[in-house]
Amino acid sequence: MADRLTQLQDTINLQAEHFCNSIGVLQQFSTPSKFPGFDRSGSQTPQQQQSQEDYAVLFATLISRCAKDIDTLIESLPSEESSTELQVQSLRRLEAENKEAAEQLEEVVRQGEILLEKIQGALSDIAQSQLDMQNPAVILEKDIKPQL
Repeated sequence: MADRLTQLQDTINLQAEHFCNSIGVLQQFSTPSKFPGFDRSGSQTPQQQQSQEDYAVLFATLISRCAKDIDTLIESLPSEESSTELQVQSLRRLEAENKEAAEQLEEVVRQGEILLEKIQGALSDIAQSQLDMQNPAVILEKDIKPQL
């Protein structure tokens, strides 16, 4: 996960991309201007007008959502008013949470190692049983030798 400043920069870049794309769409679908002295018709079909409205709604939504995200990220940044004491308290709390998470991780690893040993033992028993089944002469020799 990126830090807040990186998230803010990425969101600002995304906002710039939305602005650039919306200007490109405007240029692509806009009707030509009429100049005096020219008699050229620039009428649009209803399909083009509907497409332009769809793009307008889409980019308005994207730009407003991105602006809200930027505001949220800016508000989440630490203020200049936060004192050293508050930062130290926050760091101590984070260290305690980190220590607790590390202890939980160590316990899970320990349990995983125990489970791994059990699985390896079971696999070893299965492999030995399969080998014994493939060599019935060995089984017979084992059974006969103790009787002598």
